[in-house]
Amino acid sequence: MTTAYTFVPSPSHVYPDHPERPSRFDMLAPRLDSFGAQKLDVKPASRDEVARVHSLKLIETLEQVCKEGEAIIDYAPTFVTRTSFNDALLASGGTLSCARAVLSGSARNAFALVRPPGHHAEPDRSMGFCIFNNVAVAARDALANGIKRVAIVDYDAHHGNGTQAAFVNDEQVAYLSTHQWGIYPGTGWYEEAPHARKRIVNVPLPAGSGDKTYERIADEIFAPFIRSFRPELILVSAGFDAHWNDPITTLGLSSAGFFMLSKKLVNLAEKYCGGKIVFVLEGGYDPVNVANGASAVFAALMDKDFVDPGDASPRKETDASEIIEKVCKWHGF
Repeated sequence: MTTAYTFVPSPSHVYPDHPERPSRFDMLAPRLDSFGAQKLDVKPASRDEVARVHSLKLIETLEQVCKEGEAIIDYAPTFVTRTSFNDALLASGGTLSCARAVLSGSARNAFALVRPPGHHAEPDRSMGFCIFNNVAVAARDALANGIKRVAIVDYDAHHGNGTQAAFVNDEQVAYLSTHQWGIYPGTGWYEEAPHARKRIVNVPLPAGSGDKTYERIADEIFAPFIRSFRPELILVSAGFDAHWNDPITTLGLSSAGFFMLSKKLVNLAEKYCGGKIVFVLEGGYDPVNVANGASAVFAALMDKDFVDPGDASPRKETDASEIIEKVCKWHGF
């Protein structure tokens, strides 16, 4: 078995001067063949598959709004074009293809390189550059096909409010998010969802949190989170906007940090769920960081050495010990 991937660049889902644009993939696309992974065919997710997460009203409204042409649909700003409804179905479909390949055993693990992203999309509204919640659609599909427990780990710089909203009362799905505190969407404090301690885990980080902080989080929070939930599948919302020089955030990860984090998640999957792990692209708004971050994920998935591009943060890393300790105490990790 090999690593599989899907690639959904959605070139017509574009809005002038918007950071979530097709050129995010400009540096990545030429590298894809060199990774040696198997490219999977993609078909759009069906309305029924999306409706496991999103309301029929939202789906129907989005379809109509997109038919009317280019528009801004929320303050983030989230945009749509005439093709965005179908593009979003294809992004969810690309995520489904990866998850199904891993669960069927035809791929060892996988990476869905898709846009538009998904983790801000809530059951009843699209927001935060996201139309449909790709990771949530894949998790629901896995449950519908016999999987009992799915864990989602989200290391995008922003809190995945949509993913949390989809599963906050679903004991078959656990959700863990690391994110920069004080930025969009303003959710994800560590004391949220007190009824679901150990299953809904938020790690709100100060600006400047970098490689050392994330390594500690992986060891002290990711590991006990996975160990206590014992998932049959791990889905990862991989956001490369946690890189220190992303244009819209101020966290501190490097490409080597993304490799470290991804490798630790792959190892946790090997230990607890037979290696069944699927990474799904979320944010990341510098094309070089997206390419290097994706390279780091592929190296982790394929158990290869990562060629460090030497982009360590030049800034002094913020001490996040206080919040890490609070999170661990709150959840009993």
